[in-house]
Amino acid sequence: MARGERRRRGGAPVDGARAAEGAARGGPARRESRGGVARGTVAAAVLVIVVLPLALTLSGSWLLAWHRARRAVTLHSAPPALPPESSSPAVAPDLFWGTYRPHVYFGMKTRSAQPLLTGLMWAQHGTAPKLRHTCEQGDGVGPYGWEFHDGLSFGRQHIQDGALRLTTEFVKRPGGQHGGDWSWRVTVESQASGTSALPLVSLFFYVVTDGKEVLVPEGGAKGQLKFISGHSSELGDFRITLLAPTSPGDTTPKYGSYNVFWSSNPGLPLLTDMVKSRLNSWFQHRPPGASPERYLGLPRSLKWEDRDPSGQGEAQGQFLIQQVTVKAPFSVEFVFESGSAQAGGDQARGQLAGSLLTQALESHAEAFRERFEKIFQLQKKGLSPQEQALGQAALSGLLGGIGYFYGQGLVLPDMKAEESEQKVAPALFPPVPLFTAVPSRSFFPRGFLWDEGFHQLLVQRWDPRLSREALGHWLGLLNADGWIGREQVLGDEARVRVPPEFLVQRAAHANPPTLLLPVAHMLEGRDPADLAFLRRAFPRLRAWFSWLHQSQAGPVPLSYRWRGRDSALPTLLNPKTLPSGLDDYPRASHPSATERHLDLRCWVALGARVLVQLAEQLGEAEAVAELGPLAASLGAEKSLDELHWAPELGVFADFGNHTKAVQLKPRPPHGLVRVVGRPHPRLQYVDALGYVSLFPLLLRLLDPHSPRLGPLLDVLADRRHLWSPFGLRSLAASSPFYGQRNSEHDPPYWRGAVWLNVNYLALGALHHYGHLKGPHQARAAKLHSELRANVVGNVLRQYQATGFLWEQYSDRDGRGMGCRPFQGWTSLVLLAMAEDY
Repeated sequence: MARGERRRRGGAPVDGARAAEGAARGGPARRESRGGVARGTVAAAVLVIVVLPLALTLSGSWLLAWHRARRAVTLHSAPPALPPESSSPAVAPDLFWGTYRPHVYFGMKTRSAQPLLTGLMWAQHGTAPKLRHTCEQGDGVGPYGWEFHDGLSFGRQHIQDGALRLTTEFVKRPGGQHGGDWSWRVTVESQASGTSALPLVSLFFYVVTDGKEVLVPEGGAKGQLKFISGHSSELGDFRITLLAPTSPGDTTPKYGSYNVFWSSNPGLPLLTDMVKSRLNSWFQHRPPGASPERYLGLPRSLKWEDRDPSGQGEAQGQFLIQQVTVKAPFSVEFVFESGSAQAGGDQARGQLAGSLLTQALESHAEAFRERFEKIFQLQKKGLSPQEQALGQAALSGLLGGIGYFYGQGLVLPDMKAEESEQKVAPALFPPVPLFTAVPSRSFFPRGFLWDEGFHQLLVQRWDPRLSREALGHWLGLLNADGWIGREQVLGDEARVRVPPEFLVQRAAHANPPTLLLPVAHMLEGRDPADLAFLRRAFPRLRAWFSWLHQSQAGPVPLSYRWRGRDSALPTLLNPKTLPSGLDDYPRASHPSATERHLDLRCWVALGARVLVQLAEQLGEAEAVAELGPLAASLGAEKSLDELHWAPELGVFADFGNHTKAVQLKPRPPHGLVRVVGRPHPRLQYVDALGYVSLFPLLLRLLDPHSPRLGPLLDVLADRRHLWSPFGLRSLAASSPFYGQRNSEHDPPYWRGAVWLNVNYLALGALHHYGHLKGPHQARAAKLHSELRANVVGNVLRQYQATGFLWEQYSDRDGRGMGCRPFQGWTSLVLLAMAEDY
């Protein structure tokens, strides 16, 4: 009915305009009587008077929508925080190559828009061989993770695959103008006892190009490649060699069977499937003096598969893979040599293989241990060898999860009310690079904005330069309005792992500005290199904060509201608030524009404080004058009290249209459906005691003499509410939402489980107040000591039992939950052990 009414109203002006046009041209209206002409003229005039403003209004609305849509996918005009070509081998040769493919068990690539990629697959032959390549949550592999990784030039990883134990190692060697040389060693050992159970294993080493590089394989006998020669504009000339297998730890040769496959690049997400489809022939592995064994192998031919007469195959790149099949235990080395490094005059340095590789690996491992202890001082502080090993694995897993991504995301612009009738489709953001750590190699191998701020708290301690690189890349994602998308899905490999509904980022939605946490740490350190970076980054940091402050403004001054809550669907117990980072944490039961979100206000208060401190250090007087009053207003406890202190609850809280009388009940055939009882929703403080309630404490916004500090410590320490033997619960055990699923197919997430990032903030806050004179100093210090013991002790026990760091931990029995390995912010356990906040 409404659509029909609008259609009729839209049709009349068009017909009237046509009548007026016909009269002007001497058409039918002109043949009417004088009176008729007069009436027609008046009617036309009236239509013009009515229609013209309407048309201008509609046109203006459309133009506003178009303008806003364009700005959403336009890069910010501020100068970049990083120097030009910062990822190139000319500017950062030591960072050019790296393990920047966190979603695969082992692989390397260049920091380039069109990289050369290398990787490893493997299969244990038997009744049903499984090809391993990408880290998958449910593939049965594990535990796995980096024992050592320095984020730059060295790493050692262990992978458990059933009866197999694989150790992957790499080391880089500088030289030349193209990023230098690197070498891999992959060692395969059997966990079974006795020689009769020794497995037959195939390793698949591959190289992938996108059409810019030239690969020329030099074939040998029976499917064995002598080497691969190559050339590209970024790498110059290079050579890749797969050396013959040996026994682990020595140079005793092992018999290997070889197969090779060479084709056009099918697309990175399809590499595994292509190899599986070509493993369709049986071959015999026949070592001298031993019984032959069958194995599935590649075609054993250097014939180019799927060659396209039109030449499209070469244009889309090459995929070259060498299979070597050996009886475990054995080691294989894979060597990349840069032509410009070899031509640099140091001819005596030799190939980075054999004993030379062993020496380099051990030298880097020892340097890692020494540097680790110098920075974090776990041994000096009396932590056990097991805790030290956990700390090394936590740091190494985070550094080994750093990836380099390049591509275009999908963005839906922020539509204002006056533009809501304009249907705007998502648009492609410009192609951008991103150098970032990832939360989880198996489940979230891509960039997440609020996770990255926590990641960089750890990376910044280890290698400030790496942190500057990551922060500079994230700030490079700023659009013209100052917005950064909260989830970055860049490139084919990232896109294939994301459900379609999460591919589109909405330019109205924010995320906690946690990147300001490492910025604050930089300000404390006063490193000249950090301050020089922050001077370049300041315009972008300011634009980002200004967008957050303005776009997420709440219904009353100095209040803020997360945009992007879920709609109030009948299947949802409590509509989620994904932009907050706390997903299903209970908010007002009935979403509305009246909401005031406590955590967001605290984040903005923190942001204003950090930006003012930064502006003062940089001498940016105009910025101090603008941001100083805002920071002071947001830092005033009186204002915080007026907006968020709930006397009836005794804590800080959200405010909105809310009732506790909601629950999911079965209603066939619809399944679980939300039922709202009495009392009906009304404007009130939201009774959802948990992490959100603690944010004024977590972000250290309260004075040590604040009358609100004691009540927050009370609920934090109360076992009926937030305290558990394993860390602070995300939602109080006393809450009606505790442990409740949000829909029939949506189990609880931030509704009771222990999360390391917020527990780290709590530890930092307790440590802070425990060192400031005030009525709660002693209690804060005691709670810090007890909470640290609970958190660290449980993470250590779970790591020893499972070999993984986990996304979250049960508040009931401490077991790891969610995805694993989760060596994003769970790696903050290292800083907790070091008491570095």
